[in-house]
Amino acid sequence: MDDLRYKPSTTVAAIIERDGLFLLVEEETPEGLRLNNPAGHLDPGESLVQACAREALEETAFAFTPRALVGIYLARVQLPDSPSRPGGSDISYLRFAFCGDLGALDAQRTLDTGIVRTLWVTPSQARASAARHRSPLVLQCIEDYLAGQRYPLDLLHTHAGVYAKQQRD
Repeated sequence: MDDLRYKPSTTVAAIIERDGLFLLVEEETPEGLRLNNPAGHLDPGESLVQACAREALEETAFAFTPRALVGIYLARVQLPDSPSRPGGSDISYLRFAFCGDLGALDAQRTLDTGIVRTLWVTPSQARASAARHRSPLVLQCIEDYLAGQRYPLDLLHTHAGVYAKQQRD
């Protein structure tokens, strides 16, 4: 019965705004070049906040310190058949989006595999490019940020057991 349990993929996203512009990444996907917030999957042994800071650095080469939770989002994405995904796929994502402080750029850092470039866009440009977004959550997170949606990080709790090494029998 466990094979039938619904297991959305847990992701984090950094909603980074500077001087009215939002930092997005352009990335290679099986559907072509797509725009996304700096985002990625939660890795074993890290908190959601740590995952967001790590993903932002890996995808943009900017240090990022999450300061507030913008929102928690659940979305289902049905992707078409492709050479890398025969039969297509039906994936649900549980996204935790954070805003915070943008730190220094590490100009020597290589961007994560698949990231073509970073770009700063206005809210209008983000809206106009919605057809190129990796998911509908890209724009939703920006709109929620613009609406002033913020929740304290102490809303989230990471149990110490998350950081413990996995023991195998």
